[in-house]
Amino acid sequence: MSKFKKGNNGKKMAAISTASLPDIVFMLLFFFMVTTVLREVTLQMTVSQPKASEVKKLEKKSLVNYIYIGSPIESQQDKFGRLPCIQLDDKLYRRKDVSKIYQWVKDEQAKKDEKLISRMTTSIKADEDVTMGIVTEVKTQLRKAEALKINYSTKKRE
Repeated sequence: MSKFKKGNNGKKMAAISTASLPDIVFMLLFFFMVTTVLREVTLQMTVSQPKASEVKKLEKKSLVNYIYIGSPIESQQDKFGRLPCIQLDDKLYRRKDVSKIYQWVKDEQAKKDEKLISRMTTSIKADEDVTMGIVTEVKTQLRKAEALKINYSTKKRE
């Protein structure tokens, strides 16, 4: 019968090298910095979205353009008043400037590839207290700009 020795024959375990650890940490840091998308628009109005029972999540959010309709925040009320305004990207517009939506849609379409224009969606995030008149005016401008895929953004009712 053979005899087995226990132990490591007097050899010590080699220490794990941590020299490449900073490289790994920085690679992870750069990965998350590149892949993370920060909020693109600073909301300059209060929008409390209405609640709905049938809610569907949007696919391909890179093809979604947002139009916000609501009352301006306090810092903007001295310039725009308390009446509902329209926000396109980071700019606020009064209701009388609703015709600016046409050019905004055309500019957004020009940024995209021609193949993707037909798949673009315009999402309207309107405050629940906004009257339907301003929403109808926005929809009319979207129709003129041939942005026919419209989504109304809501929160899910519990």
